[in-house]
Amino acid sequence: MTDVFLPQLGETVTEGTITRWFVGVGDSVAADQPLYEISTDKVDSEVPSPLAGVLSEIVAGEGALVAVGALLCRIDPVGSTAATPGTVSDVATGPAAAPSPMTSAGTEATSVSSSGSSAADIGGGLGGGVTPPGSTGVGASGSGVSRGSGGSRGSGLLSSPVVRRLLSEHGVDPVRVTGTGVAGRITRADVERFLRDNPGRAEPFDRIRRATARHMVASKATSPHVLTAMEVDYTAVDVVRSAEKDAWRTAEGTSLTYLPFIVSALCGALAEFPRLNASVGDDELIVHGTVNLAVAVDLDFEGLVAPVVRGVDERSIQDVARSIIDVATRARSRSLVPDDMAGGTFTVTNPGQYGTLFQFPIINQPQVAILSTDGIARRPAVVVDDDGGESIEARSLGVLALAWDHRAFDGAYAAAFLRSMKRTLEGADWAARWAVGADR
Repeated sequence: MTDVFLPQLGETVTEGTITRWFVGVGDSVAADQPLYEISTDKVDSEVPSPLAGVLSEIVAGEGALVAVGALLCRIDPVGSTAATPGTVSDVATGPAAAPSPMTSAGTEATSVSSSGSSAADIGGGLGGGVTPPGSTGVGASGSGVSRGSGGSRGSGLLSSPVVRRLLSEHGVDPVRVTGTGVAGRITRADVERFLRDNPGRAEPFDRIRRATARHMVASKATSPHVLTAMEVDYTAVDVVRSAEKDAWRTAEGTSLTYLPFIVSALCGALAEFPRLNASVGDDELIVHGTVNLAVAVDLDFEGLVAPVVRGVDERSIQDVARSIIDVATRARSRSLVPDDMAGGTFTVTNPGQYGTLFQFPIINQPQVAILSTDGIARRPAVVVDDDGGESIEARSLGVLALAWDHRAFDGAYAAAFLRSMKRTLEGADWAARWAVGADR
């Protein structure tokens, strides 16, 4: 019998909550097949099985809070002593036991995300923490999970404490809820879907919403927020986008947006005004030497995460575009890892796809600024030629809105930063910059 433990999920992650088991007791599992889902303050991850065999026992059931290094389950590599389907160790729900002395402890997680992963390389291997047959491991409390057979509605398969609590809080008869889990078992998603589809029912905050609310309130309480906004003419950027968008879509399979051009201008402005690429410490401003850009990603209106693209100040426009698409795609497919959410020094949020005029975003602590890239549209504008003559032309106009922390600097500094971005976006030789990136 092989013990399976919760692996290290990231440098700052010390514990997580088991939200789902993909395999039932007595079921066969293949190596690298998703085994369970773990939820942390940083990310939700689908963890693959470290070996092939039969799941003989679940120690930490759904809803259990477990520490890194805690015993989660046991797998029979050959299936010779597999438990009878529908059985599970009888462990009461409760806080996880402390990790063994050999388990490293990280610092408290502060970022929030919602995603998952089937990759086996999280924290050196999400399927890690396996001991040889017969060895003992670190125990962890958890709730029992029944995997027996049953119908699709109210068949007594409510083994998850989270599901039971949701049903109780909203007075929902389980018979009314269609289960989509194993053998018709009701999952948390089933209950939440039922609550959404039945008018008059309250929608409880899920983990992402609760964490987001907590972080946003803390940010507003911590930083004296100020908004500075400036209109930008993107016509010069449009020239390059129009010339390259078809080739880009053919080669990359995605649209060439304004965002990588904005990030290029952002990096130049941050080099000129470095106090915006900073964090507030204990009576000090910590100015960062590189730009690790957190990019806000909407998860189909169910939450918001901000995975980090590192070293954007050293990347080409094309590489920035690919990197942003990569983290956004992995965020929406629930395949981020905890370290994807760590180390951001500046944040960009992009509501402009919905045609916004401008919005006042909330700072991603402990950073000191966040930039909203709002809607860009063709509008009439007064254009001045080299001789001072004025004419009205249709131009691509949009607003950059910067929310910043008044503890770190003052309004003139923020305004000068935006002016630098505006001048670059309107006056840079974007064709030459694109060509440099294409040559890399």
